[in-house]
Amino acid sequence: MAAWWETGVFYGVRFIWALVGLVLAHISVNVLNDYFDYKSKIDLNTERTPFSGGSGVLPARLLRPEDVYKLGLGALFAAFGIGLYLTIVSGPLLLPLIFAGGAAIYFYTTHFARWRVGELVAGLGLGSLPVLGSYFVQTGYFSLSVVIGALAPGFLTANLLLLNEFPDLKADRAGGRGHLVIALGRRRASYVYVALLLATYLTILGGIAGRLLPLPTLLGFLTLPLALRAARGALVNYDRTPELIPALAANVQTVLGTDLLLALGYLLARALSG
Repeated sequence: MAAWWETGVFYGVRFIWALVGLVLAHISVNVLNDYFDYKSKIDLNTERTPFSGGSGVLPARLLRPEDVYKLGLGALFAAFGIGLYLTIVSGPLLLPLIFAGGAAIYFYTTHFARWRVGELVAGLGLGSLPVLGSYFVQTGYFSLSVVIGALAPGFLTANLLLLNEFPDLKADRAGGRGHLVIALGRRRASYVYVALLLATYLTILGGIAGRLLPLPTLLGFLTLPLALRAARGALVNYDRTPELIPALAANVQTVLGTDLLLALGYLLARALSG
């Protein structure tokens, strides 16, 4: 949508292939995370909620671990193949994003989540980089406006992971992870969560003020009540998982809703521009 707003050109076939590739990448990272968390016994000890703690498929022995690993790897290779095709049709500068995304997917659970950069890698890999890559597929170049536009999805995705780590702290620590909630403790990590929420909305405002985002992207602020509910829950119930669950739900709604409304804001700006 950002590319269409800027250029007035929309390549439908490229959009579909990029969408399929990103869905496959998302499948891969979640399936491989389930596999590696099962192998490290994290998912055998975690306090599962509707929003965290893994899918529960492997602990329930619904599938064989080796089959789950093959599925994750197959989705990754399929996404990589689509990425190579899109590199050919749109330009070689897409290739570094493809390799960065592949590394983030395969090594997230085994390395990045243990090196205290899991939230950063998730924010980039499932937030900012997909926006940048999708824009490049449509335009063949990057711009400052899309870099600014990609910040909010990055902050939101990092926050999605961050709050979901609160219930998993004990199991993750026992399994060798080293994320921010373990490093800071739940109370101080809740402050980081709120700071990232604040950065999300300030980024949108700053982009509009700097004329790098169109005015209709203010639609993203419609999720502010949800964000406040999530922030309040994180600050008050950071150490009480049952009471934290409504905040986890509001967090998911904030992430998905803001991303969707930002896309709609670009679409509206394009329509208003004639």
